[in-house]
Amino acid sequence: MSATIMIVFWAIAFVFFVICEVATGTALVSVWLAIAALASMFCAIGKVSFLVQCIVFVAGSIVLLILTRPAVRKLQNKTVATNYELDVGKTAIVTESIDNSVNQGRVTLDGTNWAARSLDNSVISAGTPVTVEQVDGAKLIVSSAK
Repeated sequence: MSATIMIVFWAIAFVFFVICEVATGTALVSVWLAIAALASMFCAIGKVSFLVQCIVFVAGSIVLLILTRPAVRKLQNKTVATNYELDVGKTAIVTESIDNSVNQGRVTLDGTNWAARSLDNSVISAGTPVTVEQVDGAKLIVSSAK
């Protein structure tokens, strides 16, 4: 095969793997393949045989994967608390009496109005401070503040 064809082949492979990386939205899925394709493209520019280019691609992918795996595992195992998890334990104020039997109740938490239900099915009157125990979709499960 001509060197020009191989250069184009590896350039297309590089672009393909970069697009895959961006499209997945996950940290480091195909970046190793993109870098290995780039290295193989440089081999093609240097007129190295196709067999060597393929070996560079495979070996480069494997080596990059092995070397970066610990860092990627650390990135992927980090959990970031979402907003609703951050609300658990906070104090809210009941703005509409909470009565689970009639599916009614609202609270204000950090300036936001939420539907609310009582954790122990007790009726909680308006104006009472409550503690957020859980978040269930768009509802806060609350208990009387201690």
